[in-house]
Parts: sequence; C-alpha cells; structure tokens
Amino acid sequence: MAGGPVTCLSVIGFSLICLKMVASAKTAPQIPTIDQAYSKISNSITVEWATVPGATSYLLTAKDGNTVIETMVANSPGTVTGLKAATLYQITVRSISATGRSQASPPKQAKTVLAAPILEVSSPSPDSILVQWEAVYMAMGFSVSIMRANGLGRIWKENTTNTSLTFSSLDAGTLYTIKAYAWNANGTPGDDSTCNQRTSPRAPANIQVSFDSGALKASVSWAPTEGAFNYTVMALSDSSKLSCSTTISSCTISSLQCGTEYLISVLASNDAGSSKSASAVTLKTVACAPGRVTIQEDRPGHLYVAWSDVELGDYYVAFVKSDDGLEVHCNTSLTQCNFLSECGFTYFISVFAYNKAGQSPLGDVFNYTTAPCCPSDINPVLVSSDRVEIVWSPVRGAELYETKAVDGFNVVECNDTAPACTLSALECDTGYNITVYSFSEVRGSNLSCTSRFITTAPCSPEIKNVSKDAFSAINVRWRPTNDDATYTVTAQGGAGLYRCSSAGESCALGGLPCGSVFSVSAVAETRAGRSPPSYSVPLETVPCCPAGLTVSQVTQSVINVTWTVGTGAQTYMAVLESHTGQSKCHTHQNHCLLGCITCGINYTVALKAISATGLTADCAYQSYSSSACCPLGVKLYRLGPNGIRIHWQASRGSANYSIDLYGSKGIFTCAPSAGLSFCDVTEIPCGDVYTVMVSPVAETGLKLTFCPKKIYSVTCSGSTLGMVIYRAKRNAE
Repeated sequence: MAGGPVTCLSVIGFSLICLKMVASAKTAPQIPTIDQAYSKISNSITVEWATVPGATSYLLTAKDGNTVIETMVANSPGTVTGLKAATLYQITVRSISATGRSQASPPKQAKTVLAAPILEVSSPSPDSILVQWEAVYMAMGFSVSIMRANGLGRIWKENTTNTSLTFSSLDAGTLYTIKAYAWNANGTPGDDSTCNQRTSPRAPANIQVSFDSGALKASVSWAPTEGAFNYTVMALSDSSKLSCSTTISSCTISSLQCGTEYLISVLASNDAGSSKSASAVTLKTVACAPGRVTIQEDRPGHLYVAWSDVELGDYYVAFVKSDDGLEVHCNTSLTQCNFLSECGFTYFISVFAYNKAGQSPLGDVFNYTTAPCCPSDINPVLVSSDRVEIVWSPVRGAELYETKAVDGFNVVECNDTAPACTLSALECDTGYNITVYSFSEVRGSNLSCTSRFITTAPCSPEIKNVSKDAFSAINVRWRPTNDDATYTVTAQGGAGLYRCSSAGESCALGGLPCGSVFSVSAVAETRAGRSPPSYSVPLETVPCCPAGLTVSQVTQSVINVTWTVGTGAQTYMAVLESHTGQSKCHTHQNHCLLGCITCGINYTVALKAISATGLTADCAYQSYSSSACCPLGVKLYRLGPNGIRIHWQASRGSANYSIDLYGSKGIFTCAPSAGLSFCDVTEIPCGDVYTVMVSPVAETGLKLTFCPKKIYSVTCSGSTLGMVIYRAKRNAE
C-alpha cells in the first residue's frame, strides 16, 4: 500500500495530531451527510446523520477557530462534549470502517446554548429568599421559579434581566426548591440551575426565665419555632456574654455573675441562618456577697460589723454565730450592725445581701475572737513572808494566765496554763497589787482585769538576847521588823511547850521547869498571816535541886550525904559548913562522904546541882547537927554480986546516951537519965566477958554505933565492989 500525505491539525489545548491518510478507492467508507446539529446543553452539541453502510464508528469534530474537539461515537446521533457555552462551532462527521475512514462531511454550524447561572441563595428574613447570580455570557434575560421542596403549594416564577431576585411572603422555616436559567436573544433557554433553600426561622416567643440563686444559673424556656434546628440563648451584660445552645425548647445558662443585670434573648437557627432577636427579657441576679467586712470591738461586750455596699443589694443580713452554737442576726438596709458579745468566745460572722432574686452567695466567713474572760475569784490559798499561792476558776477563752504582783516599784511575774500561780521571791510584810491577766494567742492579754491587794506575811523577827530576871522569868528580846504585828515567843523542849506574846519588843517566859533544854524562837503575826519562825536560840534552865537529901553519920568525923537525882544535873557539890570550918565534895554521883567533921556541932548542909554547861542550882537545906562525941573514960564498977555501974565522961553536944553490954549470957542495956554520966545494970551475971559500948543518942532517937567498944571481964570472986578488970584495949567489931 502506497503512503498518503499527513495532515497535522493544531488544536488549542490538545497535542498535535498527525494523520496519515491512505486512499483506497476500494475500501474507504462513504462520507456521511449531517442531517442536523443542535445544542441542548451548554457544553455539548448533538449531531444527527444518515447511517453509512459498513461503517463501524464515526468521528465527530467541532471546530472553533483553532480549537478542534473530536469525539468517537458508534452511530447517529452523537454528541460532542467539552464545548464552550454560547459558542458557534463547525461540525463535521467522518465514517470509519475496518478499511479506513472517510473524508469529512460537509460542515454544519451549530451554537451551544447559554450556560446555567450560578446561584447564590439566602434567606434574609423568615418569610423571604434572596436569589443572586453572576451575569451569563450572551444572556438576554433570566427565568427563576420557586416552590416548596415537598411539592405542596403553588410555584412562583419570575423573569428578570437583573442578576438577583427576592421571593417574599414565604413560610418561615420552610425548605424551598429554586430553579433558574438564562435565555439568549432568540429566547432560547440555556442550562438551568436548581438548589434548595430554607427560610430562616422566626424568633422564639413566650420566653420564660427561672433563676437559681444558689447555683447562679438561669433556666430559659420558650415556645418551639417552626423550622428551627437549634436554639441559642444569649445572656448579655456590660462585662460578659454567656450563651447555651440546644435543639429543644429549654436551656440552662450557668456561671452567671452575682450583682449583674443580664438581657436574655433566644435565637432560633437552621441552615438558612438565625432568627432576629425578639424582645429580650431582663434578669437581675442576686447581689454579690458584701466585701471589705470589718469587725471591731469598740468596747468590751460590743461588736461592730461593717461592710461595703454591693450592686443590686436591696438590704443586708449579718449573721453572728458563737462557738457554743448560739446565733443572732441583724437585718438592715445600712452597711453596719452592732452586736452584743461576751468575753472568751469566737464569733463566726457572715454577711449576705438580698434582693428579689434571693440571697447572695456565701462570701468569706470571718471569725473574731473576743478577749478571754478575766478571773474573778482569785483566792490566796497560802500567804507567807516571801510567797503567795493563789488559785482561781478557769475562764473561757484563756490559753495562758499572766500573773503580776506589783509593790509600786518591783514587779514579780509568773505565767502558767493552769489556773494557779505561786509568786515567790516577794518581800515580807509588803502590800502587792496582784492581777491575773488572761491571755489567748489570737487576742493577746485582757488588760481590763482588776487587781487584788494582798499583803505578805510579816518578816521573821530576830531574837537579840535571852536573859533571866530576878524572879526567875526568862526574858526574850527581839528586833521588831513589822508594822502592827503581834510577836509570839515559843520555848519548846522535852519538858513541853511554853509561850509568851507581845506587840512590843520583848516578853517573859514564866514557869519553865528546871533542868530542861529549850529551843526558843519567835514568830510575828499580822492579819496577813504568820512569819516563819526566827532562828532558834538555845535555852537551858538551871538543874533541878534533888528532891531529898539525907545526911548520915558514918564515923564520929565522917558523914555520908546522899540525895536523889536532880533533873538536868550532871555533877553535884555538897558543902557542910559551920563556925569551925567547911567541908565539901564535888561528885557526879548522888552521894558523898565528908570528913573532918567535928562532933556535936551544928552544920549548914548545902548542895549545888551543876549542869553539863556549868549552870548551877544552889539548893539550900535545913541545918544538920553532927552526932555527939563518943564519951571518954568508960569504966565499969561492981555494985554487988550481980550489979555493974558503967561510968563515962560526958562529951560535947550530947545529952542522952545508951549503954549496951554484950555477953555470952545475954545483952544488957541501960539508958541513964538525961544529964547523968553513969548507968547501973543490975542482975548481970558475973563470970563473963562483956563488950561495952556507950553510944550517944541523937535527937531523932537514933543510937550511934561508931563509938569504940571496950571488953571487960566480970569475975565472981573477990570483992563485990570495985572496978572491973579491963581485959583488952581494942574495939570490938
């Protein structure tokens, strides 16, 4: 097969297409003939032609200047697409078979219809729809129609040469279908545009607002609106904007601010937009809690509470609750209240503002603790010279007690949590103003507490000396150190307790027993109390004189003095004294032998009792007469066969004698008459040896036995008269 020429067609917007035409008289199909070409859609032209035998397909070509658009179709009619609206095209058709393609058919002109207007639809009001579009090329006018999307009701149709159109008197919240097309100068309609548009809803009516003052929220309700998809509730104030959205006919706006006036409006909305706001409802919330609350106790027992004024507050109520549960309140249109208070309480104070909407939210709760109460029953349980112990009943609100004792210049303090205090290191016999201040950590000390005047006990006296007067009374003298004090001196010992009292500087202790040791001290006493005792001074009384003293003659020149024990005496001194001299002994025993005694002399017997410290008691007794002297020259004479005369020389100081003869045959006695110096014993057996003792007889009748004894032998032979033979010169024991 021979090759043909290649025709290159330049098509704007397409690649260069080179076709190699091969002519064959035997196989090429017939050239089609176009019956008609027309446009019903702005981007296509439909072509009709007679069928060519043997053709399997057809090539449609639309040419606009340098732009060529081709479309392969199977048979007639065929449509060329992708064209420009309102444009004149040259249309040709080629038939194609298995052996090749035919030449192009004679061209036929056809023009595409106008493009459809691009609609912008909105609902400016609940009863209108605004349709807008841009100008369409080659358009001489436009037709716009509207009807309910559900097909009910009438159809509105309007023709216009403008590019916008408004349909009014529509139903609010209703979905409408809008259709529009343009026509050209021949009145040929172009493509149409169809869209749906809903009218906006009407504003909700019958708005009701319910305010919850406790939660600061508002519940808003209204009558449902036709065609509304959503509702938006707006709460507008000068400082804030709150809203809530819902699909039902009620909504709650939270987080409202106290003390604020809101305008409440409800907007209904759908896909067309929102309704216009109806008349807003005014909502005044509760007032805010009053601020800048100040609490003062201008004087004890009175609380002054003040606060700042708040917006929308019609009146105020201040509540004061004590920590024991009691609550009082004050209702006022002012910004202050006065309350009675008690010491030692903590008060919890809150202030609320009220208006028609209700009570303000709870603000800060303030607490105020009043000063602790003052102790009122201060009782001294011990008052001494340098110390005061006081107690009192615990008082409300006190965490600590501060006790001060002031004497004008000096201050003594003690702090304790217990309701008691011991003030020490005080001055004796001094008046103090004692005040107990109650203290709390919150309020400090209550300085309004009253004081009590207490005088300490008197100072201890100082004993200057202890002396004994002429009447054996013990005088105690001290140095007075107190005003208006009575002094009591006490002597205490094993013998008992003895006292004397005086308001002066001395007193006398009488009746103290002898031989005793005492500790002497003094105390001072005033209305405030008693002083501590002074330092003790020892006191020892003289020993007691023995209750009894006995003097017995041991020998003619020796006597034995015995006595009972004298209390307090450690040693004794016995003294025997006469005109002839003195005899004495010093012993720690209760007896003493005194020698060199002259017989027949009157003596004075004295005894001194001496204590361990040397105190001496002079004990005077009655006089004592020593025994008569033993007679001298004792001789026996025979007075017959059975009689003997005993003769002696009378001694000094003796008046009476007693004669005793001791023999183997008996004892013979005789007592001469007073003044005689002999005595006769009759009927005495002879022929025996006799021991003869002539003894003086004391005035008491006691016969002295210490005189010497003589032994005589009385024989029976010889003269019956004469002196008896003296056998031995010795004393018989």
